[in-house]
Amino acid sequence: MDINNITAVYFVGAGGIGMSALIRYFLSKGKMVAGYDKTPSGLTEQLNCEGAVIHYEDNVDLIPDGFTDPEKTLVVYTPAVPEDHSELSYFRENGFEVMKRARVLGEITGCSRGLCVAGTHGKTTTSSMVAHLLKQSHVDCNAFLGGILKNYNSNLMLSDKSDLTVIEADEFDRSFHWLKPYMAVITAADPDHLDIYGTPEAYRESFEHFTSLIRPDGCLIMKQGINIIPRLQEGVKLYTYTGERADNCQLTTVPDFYAENVRIGNGEIFFDFVGPDIRIPDIQLGVPVKVNIENGVAAVALAWLNGVTPEEIKHGMATFAGPRRRFDFHLKKDNIVLIDDYAHHPAELKASILSVKELYAGRKVTGIFQPHLYTRTRDFAADFAASLSLLDELILLDIYPAREKPIPGVTSQIIFDAVTIADKRLIRKEELLDVIAAEADKLEVVLMVGAGNIELLVDPVKQILDKKNKS
Repeated sequence: MDINNITAVYFVGAGGIGMSALIRYFLSKGKMVAGYDKTPSGLTEQLNCEGAVIHYEDNVDLIPDGFTDPEKTLVVYTPAVPEDHSELSYFRENGFEVMKRARVLGEITGCSRGLCVAGTHGKTTTSSMVAHLLKQSHVDCNAFLGGILKNYNSNLMLSDKSDLTVIEADEFDRSFHWLKPYMAVITAADPDHLDIYGTPEAYRESFEHFTSLIRPDGCLIMKQGINIIPRLQEGVKLYTYTGERADNCQLTTVPDFYAENVRIGNGEIFFDFVGPDIRIPDIQLGVPVKVNIENGVAAVALAWLNGVTPEEIKHGMATFAGPRRRFDFHLKKDNIVLIDDYAHHPAELKASILSVKELYAGRKVTGIFQPHLYTRTRDFAADFAASLSLLDELILLDIYPAREKPIPGVTSQIIFDAVTIADKRLIRKEELLDVIAAEADKLEVVLMVGAGNIELLVDPVKQILDKKNKS
């Protein structure tokens, strides 16, 4: 099917962040768009307002009339939808073209110069930084992002003058193997999604295969020390990067891109960007958390390689507001701070906690964490416990199952028991607001983390903390 000739696109699992960018893309092309998602959300309601028709019951009778012609309708689904989903089965049994989201993204972006950012963690922030740096410069870009970028209130950017397309390259279900990168960044390859890959070795091999897809005239920018061996085609350039390269670091080789002269204080972070034949002094991070130094180096490197000037880079980094739910400050007062973050892997969690503790040194940091997926909890319970033990106080919630069914013996308790700090409690999500109300006057810095539905509690927690700290 030529996706340019279709008139209607139906999405099964329409509420996912990656799916929503495709919905917005097809709406921008004048296509009819409808779909199903399990539950309504702020994102699905926004998509409905923008012209999509989304319902929340798996019912073939709810598929609109304009989406029943196999010759004119493309069906897009996410692997998170179960195979026995009745609407998905209907489309498959009646001759419709049914494609995974990743394949459609690959079809759309295949003729452009794709700037693909992959990694277990850091990819949403880094790809969003790249998109903003390009968009506000003379270069411009298109972008399909995995987070709603606050500067634009969207995860989709379109350009009528640039063939560069920034893509968040998702490794789940090997989705990024559908892409054809011009340039790629790999931020991390810590094992994850072992329910899909089976072993850490298979997970890393998937990244190695991704590197083989880079065009011969392109390049790979890879964080130094990642445990993968690139399989680059002849002609592909390889660059390495890191965050701060301290004078006493034990790096065997100097990375191509790194940060120097890092200054952290008064809620601000500045650094100098250093690369081959380039130094850009006094770059200010718009989202001032330490982990963003590393993300920023990768983003600046990719933008610079694509022609963004040093002046545009400095302005872009300083004005970058970040994607929602990535170190999202909801309260930032002298006596109380509330931060929401999407971290859901042990390495992400560690980076998030350490960044907050450094930014607010000497203040008590309370973490509220909702584990995501039974399999991830089972596979990384000890690592989650080690990361959470960096907190001063922990409030641990039940597991958010997402697409999974319960696994016997796998609950938040196995993380909780291994956490070494004394100030910890395990509660149900429904109890959280009462706990916050009772403890509000003792809280200083609150970090809410997780990839499930914990985000729905952020605003209620904010209201309680704000009210308590005004009284």
